[in-house]
Amino acid sequence: MKRLLSILFIGIMSVGTMAAQDWRYQDRDTRRDIRNDDRDIRRDEAKIAHDREELRRDLRHHNYAAADRERAEIRRRYRDLDRDRADVRHDRRELRHDRWDRY
Repeated sequence: MKRLLSILFIGIMSVGTMAAQDWRYQDRDTRRDIRNDDRDIRRDEAKIAHDREELRRDLRHHNYAAADRERAEIRRRYRDLDRDRADVRHDRRELRHDRWDRY
């Protein structure tokens, strides 16, 4: 009987320890995801700046068909940028709520 209780007690304690350490891995993954999204946002902003330069060049040379394509590409990049920013907001909110749920 003592052996059964001791095994049960050790099992309960190990499960509690595993659950307590799980949040660290979640935080690390969430932070890594935020870091990757931030890097993607910076890349998208650089691409948008480049596309704007191309748009100005096309308008300066009266190449309106190319300017329309650049505008479409800029709109597509802005949509991607908005999605990335929303993902970062979601991840930061998730990280914040996970921290509050621990206490």
